[in-house]
Amino acid sequence: MPAQTPNAPALDGVVLRPMTAADLPLAHALTAELRWPHRPADWAQVFAHAEGIVAERDGELIGTALRWRWGERHATIGLVIVSPACQGRRLGHRLMSALLEELGDCTVLLHATADGRGLYERLGFVRTGELRQHQGVAQPAPLVALPTGWRLRPAGQSEAASLQALDAAARGMPRDALIADLLAASDACVVLDHDNAPRGFAMLRRFGRGHAIGPVVAPDAEGAKALIAHLAGMNAGNFTRIDIDFASGLAEWLESFGLLRVDAPTTMVRGAPLAVPPGGPTLFAIVTQAVG
Repeated sequence: MPAQTPNAPALDGVVLRPMTAADLPLAHALTAELRWPHRPADWAQVFAHAEGIVAERDGELIGTALRWRWGERHATIGLVIVSPACQGRRLGHRLMSALLEELGDCTVLLHATADGRGLYERLGFVRTGELRQHQGVAQPAPLVALPTGWRLRPAGQSEAASLQALDAAARGMPRDALIADLLAASDACVVLDHDNAPRGFAMLRRFGRGHAIGPVVAPDAEGAKALIAHLAGMNAGNFTRIDIDFASGLAEWLESFGLLRVDAPTTMVRGAPLAVPPGGPTLFAIVTQAVG
C-alpha cells in the first residue's frame, strides 16, 4: 500500500494507512454523516473486493478511499470520502495520490461528484460521459414486447461464467469475482436469451434505502428496457434505484414509472480508454457509482 505509513504522519498529524475490516463501522458512519445511503452490508460487500486507505488523526477516522483491481490493466476508484469537518485541507488529494501510486499505467475509472471533479482532473482524469441516478418507489412498468426468438428467463447459479463474459465485454474490464458475488447475493437475476444463448442480463439486489437494479447488460435499448421493466415490476411498490449511462436514452422512460432523476455524476477515466468491442453488449446500468 502507499507511501505514507502509520509511522510517518504528515505535519498536520494525519496518518494514512491500509483499511481493514475493523474500519467498516467508522467508514459507514462517514457515509451516514454525508447522508449517503450505504448500509453496513453495502460497505462489507464492496470492501470484500477492494483495497482501501483510511486517514486518521488522533485515532479518529476522517477519510476513506477504495480501489478495485480488475485484472492486470484495469481498476476503479470510489468511496473517496473526507469528513465534513476536515474538508478543504487537500486530504482528498492525498488519499487519491496514495491509491494511484501503485496502479502505474492502468486504466482507472471513477464517477465524480460535482465537488470532486476538479480534483480528479488535476490528477489526470478526463471526462468520458455521464451517469443519471434515478430512484423512487417503482410503479408497475409497462412490459416490453420482445421479437421472435428472444425471451427473458431467470438466471441459474451455474451461469456465472456466461454473465461474467457479457459483463467483461460490456464494461471493458474483467470483474469475474464481483459478478459471481452479486449473482449469489441478488434477490433476482434475469437473462435475455436469443435462440437459447444469453445476450444480456440484469440483477435486482438490496442496496441503500431499498433495492438497486444493476448491472444491466443488453445488446440494445429495447433489450435493456425489457430487463429493467421485469425487475422493476417485481419490486413495484418498493424503493428502487438505478444508475444508468446517460447516453442510453432511458431517462425519460424510467421517469414514466416513478424512477426520477436525482443526480448526474461524471464518468472519468485516467489512462487508455476502455476497450469495448463494437457490436457487442452494452452496459446500460452500473453496479454502483463506486465499483462501476
